[in-house]
Amino acid sequence: MASEPHVDGTAPMDYAEHEKTYELFVGLTKWGSVAVVLVLILMAYFLL
Repeated sequence: MASEPHVDGTAPMDYAEHEKTYELFVGLTKWGSVAVVLVLILMAYFLL
């Protein structure tokens, strides 16, 4: 029978890497949203 995988809940986290990844995610989300809004504005201007 297969045993359950052991998960160490007390393992230290790499907080610097976690924060860097979160900052990248937030930045990409922000600039992606700005790009979508810009495309919508340009479409409204040129197509309507």
